[in-house]
Amino acid sequence: MIKIWFLLMLVSAPNMPSVKYQGLLYPTEEECMLARAGYHNNYESKTEEYKERVVIDSFCLPFDAFPIKGMNYSDSSLGI
Repeated sequence: MIKIWFLLMLVSAPNMPSVKYQGLLYPTEEECMLARAGYHNNYESKTEEYKERVVIDSFCLPFDAFPIKGMNYSDSSLGI
């Protein structure tokens, strides 16, 4: 088993039947937190009108998993 990080991004807007979500996997907490910061920075760059209509939040969640084919743990973008 290995530890991976799941970035859960949530979006809520009026007249949507439910909260929408998207998830991405990262091999390290640092990469997940960097991606989360980028997601929030992008939201903060939107207009106030947009932010009145759309609410976001996100979480980096650790969990144990079996190795995932195609995920390069030793050659991550942070060099970890």
